Amino acid sequence: MFRSGFVGLVGRPNVGKSTLLNRLVGQKVAITSHVPQTTRHRIKGVVTVPKTGQVVLLDTPGFSKPLDELGTFLNAEGNAALNEADMFMVVVDLNQMAGKGDAWVLEQVKATGKFIFLVLNKLDQLGKDENKKARHRKSYLDLMAGYPTFQSVMVSARTGKQCNQIIKHLLRQLPQGPAYYDEDALTDQRLREMSAEIIREKVMRLMQDELPHSVAVMIDTFDESNPERVRIEATLVVDQDSQKGMVIGKGGQMIKSIGTDARKDIETLIGNDCFLGLNVIVKKNWRKDPKFLKQLGWASEMGVK
Repeated sequence: MFRSGFVGLVGRPNVGKSTLLNRLVGQKVAITSHVPQTTRHRIKGVVTVPKTGQVVLLDTPGFSKPLDELGTFLNAEGNAALNEADMFMVVVDLNQMAGKGDAWVLEQVKATGKFIFLVLNKLDQLGKDENKKARHRKSYLDLMAGYPTFQSVMVSARTGKQCNQIIKHLLRQLPQGPAYYDEDALTDQRLREMSAEIIREKVMRLMQDELPHSVAVMIDTFDESNPERVRIEATLVVDQDSQKGMVIGKGGQMIKSIGTDARKDIETLIGNDCFLGLNVIVKKNWRKDPKFLKQLGWASEMGVK
């Protein structure tokens, strides 16, 4: 019997959802950083076990109170996953006690009545403190009290510890169904979209907390006509004039570093040499502009005309 279905990957911001997605898929399909709400779209990661089943993982932005149109869109993406998923994998940070945010996320998911696979992530950060581990685990399991259909597991998405059994557990809960994607598919994202996300990841990693949500990336050119080298031209959009100078850096060093790091990952992704040209522009308050968000592909759930 071939089993298949969609598994919503949800949780608070920065609990390791995208890291776990990449671990389960076996390749980087979602960008990661220490900055909350790094993910801005529902990213689909596909895991196929030949002749057994296919799990389509829906990585979503972390739920949080929206502060602008972008935040509203991020929550809309998370809410859409609640409707699309057959079951849920709720990721929490085992290194912390359960809090109000975790309780709120679980309430949203429990309201669907669907099966919940509770993933207690960041096991590696607890070391050998078994008492702390037990206390923290109990605080999350207490939030599931009375819910009839759930299972839990402690893992480290960063190191891979105890992650190898997750797909087997998920497949046991999914219904009989078809393969939604080809056996060798890993994601529904196009190379163009993944390249833009890689560039954004490098901005966040290199600039730390200076520009957490103030940068958008638009791919202006993705030219594969030369079989020996793909040509990509991208524009980085920032909020303020001062941010443009920060992204470019003294003597152009920051934008050069962003381009160098991004190009290496993009070349690994596409399996070919790549020319990457980067430009920086200022668009005031772009995160509050629904029409511009639609242009970026981030407004489909917001009712923007």
